[in-house]
Amino acid sequence: MAQQSSFDVTTGVDLQEVDNAVNQAQKEIGQRYDFKGSVATIEFKRAEGVLALTAENDFKMEALFDVLQGKLIKRGVAVKNLDIGEITPAGGDTVKRNVTLKMQLDGETAKKISAAIKDAKLKKVQAAIQGEQVRVSSPSKDDLQEAMTLLRSKDFGVELKFGNYR
Repeated sequence: MAQQSSFDVTTGVDLQEVDNAVNQAQKEIGQRYDFKGSVATIEFKRAEGVLALTAENDFKMEALFDVLQGKLIKRGVAVKNLDIGEITPAGGDTVKRNVTLKMQLDGETAKKISAAIKDAKLKKVQAAIQGEQVRVSSPSKDDLQEAMTLLRSKDFGVELKFGNYR
């Protein structure tokens, strides 16, 4: 029997890069003229994977988010992995917004990835959902490369990472 080759499809963000981006954004906000004397904070709740933004009004919230998003992009954090919440009123004439980081594949996305591989009808390529990752296996490494190319060409709403290739 032929040797099975495989790779894992996962997603996630580097929390250290997010932390660095938040620190850079806070530094820039502290120096910007339009934020002088106003309430504008970014709190990174590392354990929950949440960025909590607070600002005086919707306009400042948008500017705050733009600064943060720019810093995240420069640090190489995929914006696809951000689940951006709605702007909601908070106490003391402020507004808040929670941005959740997508740290793992949810069941629905994993099913879409598996279905995309099955629909492509690649020879002997199989996809199996294993918790928060999808393992793609085949006897042919060329077919696995085709599967990777196929997955990169589609949009699943998160950045896909391919690892554990053997």
